Amino acid sequence: MQTNQKPLIVFLLLLFISSLTSYTVLHAQADKFVVVLDAGHGGKDPGRPTKNGYKEKDIALKVVLELGKQLEKDPDVKVIYTRKTDVFLELHERSAIANKADADLFVSVHCNAHHTQAYGTETYVLGAKNDERNMSVAKAENEVIFLEDNHEEHYEGFDPSSPESVIALGIEQEFYVEQSIVLARKVEDNFAGKLKRKSRGIKQLSLWVLHNTYMPSVLIETGFITNKTEGAFLNSKNGQTKIATAIKDAIIDYKKELDLNVGTSFSIAGEEAIDEKEDDTAHIIKDVTFKIQIAASSRELEAKSYNFKGLSDISREKSGNIYKYYCGKTSDYNKIQKQLVEARKDYSGAFIVAFKGGKRISMTEALKSAKD
Repeated sequence: MQTNQKPLIVFLLLLFISSLTSYTVLHAQADKFVVVLDAGHGGKDPGRPTKNGYKEKDIALKVVLELGKQLEKDPDVKVIYTRKTDVFLELHERSAIANKADADLFVSVHCNAHHTQAYGTETYVLGAKNDERNMSVAKAENEVIFLEDNHEEHYEGFDPSSPESVIALGIEQEFYVEQSIVLARKVEDNFAGKLKRKSRGIKQLSLWVLHNTYMPSVLIETGFITNKTEGAFLNSKNGQTKIATAIKDAIIDYKKELDLNVGTSFSIAGEEAIDEKEDDTAHIIKDVTFKIQIAASSRELEAKSYNFKGLSDISREKSGNIYKYYCGKTSDYNKIQKQLVEARKDYSGAFIVAFKGGKRISMTEALKSAKD
């Protein structure tokens, strides 16, 4: 009887171990960092026209495939492609792929073009701050909509040539702009530092391909295919590999920062910077609560003072896959400015944010309330 029980016990033990292993594998897959790579244009949409025969859609695809190959070597990263061949995808389909995958990042790769010999890289995040040149770029990128069937239905009356329509795009992704800027900065720093290329900087642009993606998203203009020298570099295998490596390094560095360094602050240039320029005569602002954002991370920590260098009034807010951490809580604008000075001793990128009725509002709107 005992000899018959031993095989049964061994079998049950192996089955138990197997179930644990299966659970571990599934759990590991669920915890992967998901990156959606989008090769711009494709199929009947070749991208920007050039005289040298280079096609934006082909270069973008080759860079994306090389980038994906490099990222897939990291066991903690899962790569999803919007396209892996020369096919036409509607813009709304690209964001839908990213949203369905519940991605951590959306990266769209393009090439720039100009009637001059302009050159250099640019990385765009979604925003409504369009100068005259940026607005023309936005129109050019968005006009692919007219190549799509039933575009009136998919884009709800959006007109790519209308500044009002273009500006309106920036609103829905506001919560992810901060993280998008962090990644964009890393990409441009790598282009300038590692590849010694001219960086034309980070810009905010109202692009439909970034609209409605519910995660940090960037659109990378890898250079000007209309420039004789840069176009040849972009069209070469060596150039495409170097570009892909620079973007890959930026993504991995971004991921490590999220995973390991909750103390790293995500500072944002622009509207929030107004806190240091405004007249400090504003005092108590009714119905507005000011806080200081000190960190943003994928890690969830207890909102306790001991986790944040002893700062007081710690609070936490989840936005997508990111946890934002704040200190301070007051309607006194002068008081929050003094607290900002203290917070920046440990968190150099800290900045003031404002809430009204439990919802985040711009600093411009908050300070305007004091004058009304």
